Amino acid sequence: MSARSPAPQVSPLPEAFGLVRDWLDNGPEAGGTPPYTEADEVAQLFGLDAFGRNILLLCAYASLEPEAQEQLSTLLGAEGVQAPTVGVALARLPGAHWQALSADGPLRKSRLTALEGAGAIASRRIALAEPVLFRLLDAPGLGPLASTYLRPIPAGGTMAPNRARLTERIAARMDLPGAPVLHLVGPDPDGKLQAFNRAVGGAYAMNLQSLPATTGEIMELSEELSRDMTLTAARLALVHVSTEDDRPAQLFAECYPGPLAIVSTEPLQVGRRRALRLEMPIMTAAEQRPVLETALGDLNQRLNGAVSSIAATFRMPPETADAIAAELTTVPPTPDLKEGEEDPALASAAWEACRRAARPRMDDLAQRVDSAPDWDDLILPPRQKDLLAGIAAQVRNRAQVYEEWDFAQRLQNKGLGVSALFSGPSGAGKSMAGEVLGAALDLDVYRVDLSALVSKWVGETEKNLRRVFDAAEDGGVILQFDEADALFGRRSEVKDSHDRHANIEVSYLLQRLEAYRGLCILTTNMRDNIDEAFLRRIRFSVEFRFPNRSERLAIWRRMFPKAVPLNGIDYDRLAQFKVPGGSIRNIALGATFLAADKGGAVSMDDLLVAARQEYDKLGRNMTDAEQAGWPR
Repeated sequence: MSARSPAPQVSPLPEAFGLVRDWLDNGPEAGGTPPYTEADEVAQLFGLDAFGRNILLLCAYASLEPEAQEQLSTLLGAEGVQAPTVGVALARLPGAHWQALSADGPLRKSRLTALEGAGAIASRRIALAEPVLFRLLDAPGLGPLASTYLRPIPAGGTMAPNRARLTERIAARMDLPGAPVLHLVGPDPDGKLQAFNRAVGGAYAMNLQSLPATTGEIMELSEELSRDMTLTAARLALVHVSTEDDRPAQLFAECYPGPLAIVSTEPLQVGRRRALRLEMPIMTAAEQRPVLETALGDLNQRLNGAVSSIAATFRMPPETADAIAAELTTVPPTPDLKEGEEDPALASAAWEACRRAARPRMDDLAQRVDSAPDWDDLILPPRQKDLLAGIAAQVRNRAQVYEEWDFAQRLQNKGLGVSALFSGPSGAGKSMAGEVLGAALDLDVYRVDLSALVSKWVGETEKNLRRVFDAAEDGGVILQFDEADALFGRRSEVKDSHDRHANIEVSYLLQRLEAYRGLCILTTNMRDNIDEAFLRRIRFSVEFRFPNRSERLAIWRRMFPKAVPLNGIDYDRLAQFKVPGGSIRNIALGATFLAADKGGAVSMDDLLVAARQEYDKLGRNMTDAEQAGWPR
């Protein structure tokens, strides 16, 4: 195999101007070969022949040398000529041919030059694009149009482990034949851009919403951006927000002739171009910890073991970790701490800062539950409480079991989520149990409105579910799907496309439940309606039954806040009402409002009135046993 010949030495552009001057004076008979300049580099990049290269030299000469204007004025018989014409190029440059200046030739199709003016084509001026001239001067930069659309992607600081893995995958695929679109999918948009920038050695980003409205404008923009990316040896990333229409991105990808990356949270179609989808890897707790420790710096000594708990629960990019660390520097040390002891005030502030950092994404997707009852507020049989305590223990220790003790490998990274089904009648405590778990684990609880997620459009329900699960996993939140049987019911026999679509939604949910590493709670009043395949994938099943008399008595005794004035309350008689905890709460609240309106304390009469209102709402009549001891 012969050795590759060394790259030629690039000469300064003015060294070729003497020969161009001779061509204008004497025509192609002047002969000569210009020295190797940036014009030859550009010609190779865009597939120009020797005549195309000579046109670049001629236009640069006309733009930079005052004497060129005198020569052109003499040739054309007109004063103040500042650009060569098609006729001058064809008559004076060696190797001239018409094809080089056609609309589909590389000079004009790649927007290196443009023909200006009207009239006969031979008299039209050849204008050199501004970024081409700067590249010929070895000072590559963007043109005016590209500068308004593009922003350089910063090199970035800390390279998180998942970003480094994505960088390697991108670098291995950038120069594949056919220039496929690299579709970078998943969370951490800044991380995907940083990985792309590092992999390609320099890149620019453009937001999808900034694309022009018409097809013609998109085509023109794509050609200009491709030219500038080629001239600057940079690559382009199109940033797509998942709630937007896919069609502009598809059209741009089809029109853009060069290498392209599309960065999005959700998978999308990229038109007729071949695409390679690369998922942003998810950081493990072991990978998250050094990212946190780097951001925290000297604060690590005060946090001690809290860093491990935070890394096991929350997933955050370096930028978020840096912002949290900056916030924590304002927390004063707890007095009288011994050396090496964990600072409880700082640990609490760090945990709360991580919770807040995840809320903006989740608040747009689900309803955050602010109440925080404790275990004593939840009146349940011991077995149910033990199950709930077991759920909390698995959430609290999942990083240690799965990663430090390597159980994730034994399970082949399947079924690592902690999922629980809470079933039972309305008001039996299912929702409160989720809130108790949130308070015990010091995590936010979000209730998901399934009616807002389910869509009649194919694929939209899965996309909505993905947004919820991705945002929840970043923030370590507890997801609670109330009335889960609405979506997670029995899969039906496929009779038409609607059945097939519904079954796909259930299958997708099962897949995400197994992959989700947080706690997901599903509540239902009708356990029998839940699909059996779904039940097999649930880690815990907690049945909330109707409370017995002793449990109702305990609920009543804890129902009224200490500030509420009470007058002769007989809790034993109140426990006669055979209603669940939710109804007990409604009766107590209704009676309190009645008392407040009368300006007195809550009495048994107020409670009876409120109870009868609750029974009317439920469509029930009080039994004799329930009314025993009460006035009829």
